[in-house]
Amino acid sequence: MAARLGTWWSRLSTYVGGFTLAQRTLALIGIAVLVLGSVALSSWLARPSLAPLFTGLSAADANSIVDQLRTNGVQYELTDGGSTVLVPQDEVYDQRLQAAAAGLPSSSTDGYSLLDDMGVTTSEFQQQVTYQRALEGELAATIGAMAGVRTASVRLAIPEETVFVSERTEPTASVFVETENGVTLSTDQVQAIVHLTSAAIDGMTPTGVAVVDAAGTVLSAVGQGPTGTPDKQATDYEKRVAGQVQAMLDRVLGAGSSTVVVNAQVSSESAERVEETYSTPEGAPAHSSSTTTETYTGGGTGGGAAGVLGPDNIAVPDGEGGDGEYSAESEVLNNALNATTQTTVIPAGALVRQSVSVAVDSGAAAGLDLEELTALVATAAGVDAERGDVVTVNAVAFDTSSAQAAQEALAAAAAAEEAAQRAELLRTGLIVGAGLLVGLLGLVVYARRNRRQAREELDIGPATIEPIEDEPEPAELPGGEDVLELPPPPFLDSEPADLDRKRSELDALATHDPDQLAETLRGLLAERTPL
Repeated sequence: MAARLGTWWSRLSTYVGGFTLAQRTLALIGIAVLVLGSVALSSWLARPSLAPLFTGLSAADANSIVDQLRTNGVQYELTDGGSTVLVPQDEVYDQRLQAAAAGLPSSSTDGYSLLDDMGVTTSEFQQQVTYQRALEGELAATIGAMAGVRTASVRLAIPEETVFVSERTEPTASVFVETENGVTLSTDQVQAIVHLTSAAIDGMTPTGVAVVDAAGTVLSAVGQGPTGTPDKQATDYEKRVAGQVQAMLDRVLGAGSSTVVVNAQVSSESAERVEETYSTPEGAPAHSSSTTTETYTGGGTGGGAAGVLGPDNIAVPDGEGGDGEYSAESEVLNNALNATTQTTVIPAGALVRQSVSVAVDSGAAAGLDLEELTALVATAAGVDAERGDVVTVNAVAFDTSSAQAAQEALAAAAAAEEAAQRAELLRTGLIVGAGLLVGLLGLVVYARRNRRQAREELDIGPATIEPIEDEPEPAELPGGEDVLELPPPPFLDSEPADLDRKRSELDALATHDPDQLAETLRGLLAERTPL
C-alpha cells in the first residue's frame, strides 16, 4: 500500500512539475476557493437554527430581553430594526418562560392589568383614565394579532357622562396600524378593525372610527366609514358603471367601436331621518270611553231677583215667572291607533345624480337603432329619470389616425425587438463558433505535435553488438539448460559527448512520452537479444 501511494505521489509530482506558471496560478486559486468554500459550508452547517423569541418589541423591551440573553449566555440575533429577537430553536421555550418570570416584555401587559395597581385612594379621574388606557391596550393587542399587522395603537375619545346636557356626544376612536413589509390591508380587514373597535365601546358607531396606516393613508374616515371619501366613492362608482356599459357595447358593436364616460355626483354629508306614521285599525273597539250628562230644572216663584243681561252687562229684572228645564250629555271615545316610527340613517356617499355619455363610431352604428341602444345603456347603468339621471348616445366618426400610429409604433417596436433578438443570437453564435474553432485548432495542434513526437526517430547508436572480452561462460540451470545473459546496451560504448546527448534525448522522450520510450527500448532489446 505504501509503495502504491509513493507511486501515485511521484506521478502527481511529475504531473504538477510539468505545469506552466499560469497553470500553477490557476491551480492555487482553485485550491484556495475550494478550501474557503469548505470552511464556509462547514460554518453554515454548524450554525444553529434560529427561531423568533419575540416579535414587535419596543426598544426598552428588546434591550431588557437582550440583557437577559447575555446573562444566560444564549446566542441571539436582532432583526426588523431591533423589534424581533432570534435565538436557537432549542432555547425558545426556555427563554420565553424565563422572560415571562421576569415580566418581559412589559409593554405587552398594558390592558386590564393596569387596574390591578389601583388603590383605594385613587381619584375618580384616575380611575376613568386608567380604565380608558386599559381599553386602548386591549384593543391594540387584539388588532395587532391580525395577520399582516405588526403593531397597532388605539386612542379613544369618550365624552364624560353628565346630567346637565340634553344630548349626548357620541364617542370616537382613532386606530394607527403598522403592517408588515409588503403587506396592504384589504377592505375586509379594515372593516373588521372598524367594527371590532366600535363594538367594544358603548354608543360608538362604525362611522366614528378612523383608521390610518404607517404611510399616512386614511383607510377609514370619521363620518364616512371604510369606503373612503366621497370623491373616491364617486370614482369607484364611475369606473364600475363605465366598465359594465363598455363590456355590453363591446359585445354589441365590437371592441374599439364605442367609448363610455360616467359622471356621478354623491352626497358628502350624512343625515338621520325619523318618520312617524299613525293609522286607525279597522274593527277595533275603543281603547277607552267616557260619558258626561248634565240636567237642570228651575221654578218661577222665588225670592231672588233674576233676569237676563241687558246692555253693558247689567242685569234686567224679568217680570215674568215660570218653570225652566236644562239637560246636556257628552261622550268621549279614545280609539286605539297604530303608530309606526322609522329611523333612517343616510351615510355620506349616497348617489345623488349621474349622467352617462356614449359615443359610437358611425361606421359600426350603421343599421342600429340609437333609441334601442340608449334604452340598453340606461338599463345597464341603472339610470333613474326621477332622480335626474341623463343618458346621451350619439353616433360620430372616430379618429383612427392615433390608433393607426399606435399600431405602426407597436409593429416597429416588435420588428426592432425581433432584430435585436436576431443580432443577439448571431453574436452568441459567433462567440460560440469562435470558441469551438479555437478549441478545434488547439486539438489539431496538440494531435499533430503528439504525432510528430511519436514519429521522431531516436538515434541511440549503431545496431551492432561488440564482442565482450573475457566473456564468462553461461551458467547452467539445474535442468541442464544455459542461462541467457543479455549484453549491455550498445550505446555504452559511445563517446562521452554522444552519451550525454543520447541520455538527454532519452530523458526528454521519457518526460513527454514514456510509453513511446518503453516501446522503443522493448523493440531494441527484442532485436539485439540472441535467441
